[in-house]
Amino acid sequence: MSRRLILAVYTLLITVPILVIVGGSLKTTRELFASPFGLPANPTLDNYATVLSEQELLRVLGNSALVVSVSVPVTLLLGSLVAFAVARLPKWPSALLFGVFAIGLAVPAQAIMIPQYVQFDRLGLRNSLTGLILVDVVVTLPVAVFILAGFMRTLPPELYEAAEIDGAGPWATFRRIAVPVSYPSLAATAIFLLVMHWNDLLYPLLFIDDPEKRTLPLALLDFQGEYLTDYPLLFTGVVVASLPMVLAYAFLQRHFVAGITAGAVKG
Repeated sequence: MSRRLILAVYTLLITVPILVIVGGSLKTTRELFASPFGLPANPTLDNYATVLSEQELLRVLGNSALVVSVSVPVTLLLGSLVAFAVARLPKWPSALLFGVFAIGLAVPAQAIMIPQYVQFDRLGLRNSLTGLILVDVVVTLPVAVFILAGFMRTLPPELYEAAEIDGAGPWATFRRIAVPVSYPSLAATAIFLLVMHWNDLLYPLLFIDDPEKRTLPLALLDFQGEYLTDYPLLFTGVVVASLPMVLAYAFLQRHFVAGITAGAVKG
């Protein structure tokens, strides 16, 4: 009974904000303030028409798509290479390599913002999507290594031994054995990275001043004013920004569940 109660409370905590945001995007400002939790009396798509007609939104969507489409594959590639090394190296070198990336999970992003800002400014990477891609890869690489290494360590050693007997080197073993077998874990990691990179606000806010280079989370701040916030438009922007992530999860959910559970039991 207690488990059902906890699940019911957890479900409410998730569904109520979603319903408020989706319902609010279909309301006018007057109706939203009059009945924030009620259903839209006269649903309207005017907010979606306003948001989608903005050239600014199309530009920032393109910037976010560019950052994600480059940073996620690069992070997956580097993370899978490191995870493969962690799985195949002897005990102590493997533990040392994994420990280096585990430290990256322990250091708060806020603790290194000032050194990062100074370094990127000296390298000319501020106000640059290249710089934003680079910092996204560096910051999320430990997460990718942590997930992928947990899976690759569970792979039977016989797979690698068979590849070595056939004359395959480390690169061929990685490409032909480790990567195909790790597809579920790679898909799960890709979803985590997609969400983290797509919703990242901290680093665009820190490094991007040029309006032409802004990403979607940064552009959503425009709907918030000093004295008044247009909540219907803000909710609409949040819905539009969330759709790519929802579609990605719907497409990869089977691999996501398989990838999360794959490394939980060894043998």
